[in-house]
Amino acid sequence: MSYYAIYDGNCNLCVTFVRQLEQLDRGKIFQYIPMQDTLTLSELGVTAQDCEQGMMLINAAEPSQRWQGSAAAEEIGKLLPGVDLAVDLYRWVPGLKWLGDRGYLQIRDNRYAWFGKRDRTYLSPYQFKSCQDEQCSV
Repeated sequence: MSYYAIYDGNCNLCVTFVRQLEQLDRGKIFQYIPMQDTLTLSELGVTAQDCEQGMMLINAAEPSQRWQGSAAAEEIGKLLPGVDLAVDLYRWVPGLKWLGDRGYLQIRDNRYAWFGKRDRTYLSPYQFKSCQDEQCSV
């Protein structure tokens, strides 16, 4: 079971989230791709317009199975032991998911202003490597 987590590698908040996820997962479930790696993303059929809609999660075994934005964050939580119950509760409480979806959009659209922008793109030690003819991107 493997998933590609696509994140904004220039966003301080996004990188903090990825680092936390790395500590929990240690590369067992997730491989990471910064939105700035356009070569790898194009191989996966992910466009710049897709990235503008927020973080993404792609099922490596079934690449057509994708989640975007707050749905990606929820699905990541569902894949982590212990966090899955919190996601179920979040989805069950009336109005909470609606509020979370709206909050995600505000954070997505203001992430640099509110949390800052990195000078260099963060590359995860558990990054996805796209290899063709023994040459890997990123």
